[in-house]
Amino acid sequence: MVVGIDTGGTFTDIATVVEGEFKFHKLLSTPHDPASAVFAGLEAVLGERAAGLVTYSSTVATNALLERRGARVALITNAGFEDLIEIGRQNRSDIYALAPTRPEPLIGREMRFGVRERTWYDGQIAQPVDQAEIAALLNSPAGTAEAFAVCLLHSYANPESENRLAAMLEKLGRPLSVSHRLLPEYREFERLSTTVINAYVAPLMVAHLGRLQRELGVARLRIMQSDGNAIGVALARQEPVRTILSGPAAGVVGAATLARAFNVRRFITFDMGGTSTDVSLFDGSATVRALSHPAGYPVRMPVIDIHTVGAGGGSLASLDAGGSLKVGPQSAGADPGPACYGKGSEPTVTDADLVAGRLVAENFLGGRMTLDIARARAALAPLAQAMGTSLEAAARGVIEVVNANMARAIRLVTIERGFDPREFALLAFGGAGPMHACELARELGIGHVILPRNPGLLCAWGALSAPLGREYSLTVREVEPRYRDLLRRAEPLRQRALAEMRAEGVGAKPRLALFAEMRYRGQSYEIKVPLTADFRDAFHRAHERTFGYAAHEAAVEVINLRLNSSAIEYQAQIRRYPRSTARPRPIGTASVLVGRASRRVPVFERDSLGAGTRIAGPLLIVELSATAYVAPEFAARADDYGNLHLESS
Repeated sequence: MVVGIDTGGTFTDIATVVEGEFKFHKLLSTPHDPASAVFAGLEAVLGERAAGLVTYSSTVATNALLERRGARVALITNAGFEDLIEIGRQNRSDIYALAPTRPEPLIGREMRFGVRERTWYDGQIAQPVDQAEIAALLNSPAGTAEAFAVCLLHSYANPESENRLAAMLEKLGRPLSVSHRLLPEYREFERLSTTVINAYVAPLMVAHLGRLQRELGVARLRIMQSDGNAIGVALARQEPVRTILSGPAAGVVGAATLARAFNVRRFITFDMGGTSTDVSLFDGSATVRALSHPAGYPVRMPVIDIHTVGAGGGSLASLDAGGSLKVGPQSAGADPGPACYGKGSEPTVTDADLVAGRLVAENFLGGRMTLDIARARAALAPLAQAMGTSLEAAARGVIEVVNANMARAIRLVTIERGFDPREFALLAFGGAGPMHACELARELGIGHVILPRNPGLLCAWGALSAPLGREYSLTVREVEPRYRDLLRRAEPLRQRALAEMRAEGVGAKPRLALFAEMRYRGQSYEIKVPLTADFRDAFHRAHERTFGYAAHEAAVEVINLRLNSSAIEYQAQIRRYPRSTARPRPIGTASVLVGRASRRVPVFERDSLGAGTRIAGPLLIVELSATAYVAPEFAARADDYGNLHLESS
């Protein structure tokens, strides 16, 4: 029995395979205790039966960082470098801002401590750690910390000093993040920032994952990483920074798995949930990058290239100081949730969708939850009054503003990176994605929208199929190295990967892929290429493709070696559906705001749309995990695998 779980800000989704049959469940998240919703969902789906493999993706670490409710951390670094976390780099995310701002450091000045230690770039220790100095340090405010972050200069070249510090701190029994264990690479600022964030979210994740491990009682518990692979729970507790974007990554893994079925290799993933929207470009494969900036903080860990905006079904709508309508990034979350859920009172995107007729109140969550239309209208009424317009016009305005926010996010991962969105399909999922996909596609000039089966559960389904694996790295910094010397340097990484896979119980031989991060000597950035016998030529080709030129006469420098290991433990099989000749019958009609006017449109159940079915919009399609709005400019076609293709006329 195999289970995939995705804990989001609003809903917790569960996908299971029981005796070869898929079963799904969706319930409201419990932000105060995310594990509670997990246990309740598993009980509803499995009863007393125990799962053999559970893969879990969550936003616990993400939300702790975004909401700045992590641990009180003590940072121990070299004397004189205590403020590196605040100084950072000169790069500015907004180069035109007259008064640029950066997020406040996660560790205040009073909890940053310097020690007199110095290791040179070549690993030579010029001044060792003073044990007496560390003992005195622990009797200072540093000893009150809930977690520790240790980052010393050039520890990637020689970790001896960091290990000595760690040996003393480990006796305190609190979460400890040591930079060379997390990221044995040069560039001290990114290494320090990654280590600090790991320490910041560690106590919360250690407690949360520990409880899951104890109470789930499963043979194997896997945790989704930001790069689309899963890791064992022990490593996830030690290095929770790897899970910062685990939820969105699971959605991309699910989309990649489905890509084989609908035979489209170029698409944009559009995952609109209750709290946020995540978009990513899939051009034959997902793009994985080494550096990300969640909440504005640098994290150097492999992550699928996903852009997130605070635009979801629970995003709050209001007027700003100038009287303009704004939506998000603040969200009603799962508690109290949108007003129509029965507890909240502020207007959200979901309330606007309901008032606009895009949601069928009695068919929400497959009929298991009835939405309160009167409460949604009451929440929107003050906003409409302040705007001086009707309730329906206010709802339409909220929808248009949130669509503009999401279109801007898609332009960032396409147009701003040299891709034309018109050459891609839009793969819409998440609980709210299918409601907004047609208008987004029309705004961006996209003529093909794909709605997978169970779109609101795709992240959980993706977690179900995520391979076990991780990335290992090593800084080498060698000019014009020989291929066999690089293989020799990478051998410890290979042995470590094989040993850790065996320890996780993987029987099959894992897939190993070796890469080199390279540059021309004197450059300050690297390009990642596969480490093969012709790695130099591969680098020249990659440099020309990326920057328009190649300097074949220049000396080449290898900065880092990277090893990716992965092993597929379970691969979800995509079900093929029989062709249908019967014309589907609507289960009713709904009054939907189409453009500026209301129209009666048919409502269909997703399960009634057999393979080969074609129906023209406007219409609504309801199912357990989502409701789809098909605009008048689109017609829906069901393929052999249950996916709906919306094609513009």
